[in-house]
Amino acid sequence: MGTMTGEAGATAGYHAAHLTADPARTVLWSVIARHLSRWIPADAHVVELGAGYCDWINHVQAARRMAVDIWPDVSQHAAPGVETMVIDLSQDLTALGRSTFDAVLASNLLEHFEPDTASRLVGGIAGMLRPGGRVVLVQPNFRFAFRHYFDDYTHRSIFTDVSLAALLRSHRLDVELVQPRFLPYSIRGARGFVHPWLVRAYLRAPVKPLAGQMLVVARKP
Repeated sequence: MGTMTGEAGATAGYHAAHLTADPARTVLWSVIARHLSRWIPADAHVVELGAGYCDWINHVQAARRMAVDIWPDVSQHAAPGVETMVIDLSQDLTALGRSTFDAVLASNLLEHFEPDTASRLVGGIAGMLRPGGRVVLVQPNFRFAFRHYFDDYTHRSIFTDVSLAALLRSHRLDVELVQPRFLPYSIRGARGFVHPWLVRAYLRAPVKPLAGQMLVVARKP
């Protein structure tokens, strides 16, 4: 319990120092959630791991939505109808059940764990998914974000569009989509340009300036 409390406190400090609440992020994810909705059936049971401010899960349309984080304040940011659970994702995920979810979402999550822990987490995700369910990952792509990747002092693992896809396959997940350039690495310095129509245009654009985040979607057979 002491470790859990200490890690939760460190997470609160991280939010205060590196990941403060930002209305621009809410605008961004409202558009991204709609863009990615083709991977999430309307009757799906969906969980976002490392949900933080719940910007993604709050905008998902689904029968059941859950936000999971080690940060105790996650419940304060969940929209009505979004369940919350506070757990340490580096530990056993059986509390979330097996074959429970049709979709597991995560944004900027896996790089915060040591490689062995990240692999174990992906294995846990595979166990949580129902057959035919999908994991949808938005993740910094070291191939394009190497200059700023370790500006975040909590980054522990390096992933590229190749290595992340391989990790998912190693846990018997079928990779359906790999988009090496999906989003800019950060919205810092561009908050004034985050408008829904600009985000939609960027997501549709064949060339994505400053893209440092990838999108990877995989399915459980």
